[in-house]
Amino acid sequence: MPAYSDSIIKGVATVMISYSSWNGEKMHANRDLVTGFLKGTLKFKGFVISDWEGVDRITSPPHANYSYSVQASILAGLDMIMIPFKYIEFIDDLISLVKNNVVPMDRIDDAVGRILLVKFTMGLFENPLADLSLVNELGSQAHRDLAREAVRKSLVLLKNGKNGTNPNPVIPLPKKVSKILVAGSHADNLGYQCGGWTMEWQGFSGNNYTRGTTILSAIKSTVDSSTEIIYRENPDGNFVKSNNFAYAIVVVGEHPYAETSGDSMNLTMAEPGPSVISNVCESVKCIVIIISGRPIVIEPYISSIDALVAAWLPGTEGQGITDVLFGDHGFSGKLPRTWFRTVDQLPMNFGDTHYDPLFPLGFGIETESIKELVTRSTSDGVIGRPCILVLVLALILSL
Repeated sequence: MPAYSDSIIKGVATVMISYSSWNGEKMHANRDLVTGFLKGTLKFKGFVISDWEGVDRITSPPHANYSYSVQASILAGLDMIMIPFKYIEFIDDLISLVKNNVVPMDRIDDAVGRILLVKFTMGLFENPLADLSLVNELGSQAHRDLAREAVRKSLVLLKNGKNGTNPNPVIPLPKKVSKILVAGSHADNLGYQCGGWTMEWQGFSGNNYTRGTTILSAIKSTVDSSTEIIYRENPDGNFVKSNNFAYAIVVVGEHPYAETSGDSMNLTMAEPGPSVISNVCESVKCIVIIISGRPIVIEPYISSIDALVAAWLPGTEGQGITDVLFGDHGFSGKLPRTWFRTVDQLPMNFGDTHYDPLFPLGFGIETESIKELVTRSTSDGVIGRPCILVLVLALILSL
């Protein structure tokens, strides 16, 4: 609960109830948590809203006993109900419940008072329309620069060297080489970078719906002008072997999803991701970037990968990825949750008795930028010279 408590103290005015259950009780009907804890213990003064048709889902199957569901949700403490279609039915049922003294009028007064308090506080009665004075600032370069910074700080480097102990780290990558292969379905796809709830509910595929920089474009603009970039979404092994690439950058992961459309029992990467990793990484030094909204299955491929990056859903600013790949900035991100080995281990949480993750909570390899490496190397060299001179001088004097 700490995040909720902090948010409420800082003035959050609305809280949405989830579809989930706790100890077998649907949250939309949980009076102890909604009224008792949220409104009582945490002193929440704003209003509580249901999720989309969340009231219907109190029963199984949904909408099986709608009058009961309306009663349970309102008495639990929900103040505003999100009903996309059958709102007349809800209104009729609630009025009937109030008239029959099943739902007390003071519960209705409490809900209305909370909603009005938030609207008055926001000034919606005086200024009901949005202020458009800053609309031209949306998507400005300053915004994109901040988003790019957020990308590079959120990336997590999971592996940096073939055997994982980093005696010969792969990253930072050299910008000036003869030829680089870029592969994978996610390398040149803004929709895949952005994920769900972007432009459309379930997101989109391709580069035609919003402005931004794909990872492929970012690589092309970052490397030396003499470096040749070859892009193949799904190259076969023979192509990779016959082209003498200095290294390959493989970008694979999940397709966009939102809410229950993303439910998965296997948490595998989208095809042809596994075959791309296999075809590329068996023949050339490879850096694999995972684009996903969560940890996915990667253990079967990890031994063949030289460097592995969890990029999550970086959004439109692909340049934030090349910032750290090529050493303009160092990697600093840490895993915000455990990365499992197999789905059979789930649910898995830090502190479990049999905690055996692929990568534990908080894991993340840090790297230095090229500038920091050069500065440290130069600094070490300057400090080292006097010691050598003193030794030589002492040797001469002893003779």
